[in-house]
Amino acid sequence: MTVHVSLENSPALVLNADFRPLSYYPLSLWSWQDAIKAIFLDRVHVVSNYDRVIKSPSFEMLLPSVVSLKDYVRPARHPAFTRFNVFLRDKFQCQYCGARDELTFDHVIPRSKGGRTTWENVVAACAPCNLRKANRLPREIKMFPMQEPFQPTVHDLHNNGRAFPPNHLHTSWLDYLYWDIELEP
Repeated sequence: MTVHVSLENSPALVLNADFRPLSYYPLSLWSWQDAIKAIFLDRVHVVSNYDRVIKSPSFEMLLPSVVSLKDYVRPARHPAFTRFNVFLRDKFQCQYCGARDELTFDHVIPRSKGGRTTWENVVAACAPCNLRKANRLPREIKMFPMQEPFQPTVHDLHNNGRAFPPNHLHTSWLDYLYWDIELEP
């Protein structure tokens, strides 16, 4: 029995030329249209397909579920300093109490006291902890982050991203997402 999956729910996992995902979080996915376009432009190899045929008046093909780039894309050495990447570095939890709700970010050394908005001075914090700490130094209020803030590597963020898989993982993707995890005996 063939199960029909809507085309909108049929993205293609995009792998670099070394067969590693371009990104784990967010997972590197292309819409089915972008995957088909890349195939016709000869920019990717089809690695795996869905069990679904797409057709035009003059052509038909299996819908790709995994594609790999023909040319290797060198990953950035240092990820961009963004709110999302700070949350990802800190595993989407408040660095003061461990909560996962109402996340914002906190300047460990407040800007009013010379602190800068950098990797080394910003941590994820829940709104209640951020309000409680306010513009005080950690030693003044005895609130210290669980880990010292640091500039992560792309590898650090990819490793953290693996702990937050998307809601939908097609079975054809699994060999390419978790190939380097320890296997159970």
